[in-house]
Amino acid sequence: MTRTLAVIPAGGAGTRLWPRSRSSTPKHVLPLGDHGRPLLRATYDRAKSLADEVFVLTEARQRSIIAAVLPEVDNDHLILEPQARGTTNAYGLAALTLIGRDPNAVMLAMPADHVVHGTAKMARAVRMAVQAAATTNSLVTVGLKPTFPSIGLGYIHAPGRVTKGTLRVRRFIEKPDLASARRYVHAGGYFWNLAWFSWRIEVFIQELARHAPRHLTGLRKVIAARAAGDEAAAARLYGRLPVEVIDRSVMEKTDRLLLVPADFDWADIGNWSELGDRVHADDRGNSVEGESVLVDTRGSLILGNRRLIAAIGLKDMIIIDTEDALLVCPRSRAQDVRKVVEALKRARKTSYL
Repeated sequence: MTRTLAVIPAGGAGTRLWPRSRSSTPKHVLPLGDHGRPLLRATYDRAKSLADEVFVLTEARQRSIIAAVLPEVDNDHLILEPQARGTTNAYGLAALTLIGRDPNAVMLAMPADHVVHGTAKMARAVRMAVQAAATTNSLVTVGLKPTFPSIGLGYIHAPGRVTKGTLRVRRFIEKPDLASARRYVHAGGYFWNLAWFSWRIEVFIQELARHAPRHLTGLRKVIAARAAGDEAAAARLYGRLPVEVIDRSVMEKTDRLLLVPADFDWADIGNWSELGDRVHADDRGNSVEGESVLVDTRGSLILGNRRLIAAIGLKDMIIIDTEDALLVCPRSRAQDVRKVVEALKRARKTSYL
């Protein structure tokens, strides 16, 4: 029977969730999901119910951060990137690491920073993707039927009839403008790209050889250096690899991609406004954490736990209070929080990062 090896990519920083998400407390260890659990913990528990083994794929510098959330994950179940070099290299490193453990296994990739409800529907879709990957020479992704015209997510165009639970993918689409997103929702046959992938490891490596040969050649050298016990050489080699996301390097080019359509409740909390949409709001549309006094304030997200926050006459605003930094911006500008992080980097104010 084909074994399923789940891989949880957990290396991002979540810059649009600053000032809570930082290098020491990246997005995936924040309690943004259910019952105050870190997103990584929720993802790990989810993956454990769907796979024979679970591995965490992360940067070496996040090793202690991961251990604090998942103390049960031993070194054999950590796949460490020397540094972040894009998802093509990350998934390639995972595949080349795992093929040595079980060359016939299916690899299931589920990012660490997603919020999921509707467990039964989710599990059914993932198991169908794993089954399709195990029984075909295809790469398989799970696509979510869009419930509104999101401009913060990529789309996958997979028109046609469902065959054995899957659709043939026609193309990937970058984050669209609002008019295009509305058209996709109205037309049907378009799905949100969750970046949930499943493939037989050998099939994925074949597609890397076809579409990303420079990455694969470099990654083989990294694996060889690690096998020889030379981690310093492995880190140097990894740092020279070209940076590219897996969507562009492989998924947009392959002719072996299938999609499992799904409709469970899912969110990628990419910015503070999106979190506000997920947090219970009061009768004025305000989502509040901590002590506050709100006067004539509507539709705002206000998070703090250090001191009283008072707001007067605000509409659709974000206030995030932390020990050493305060963020205030309109909800419509939530995507621009990353610009603050970029400005802090330029000013070398690293203590705030």
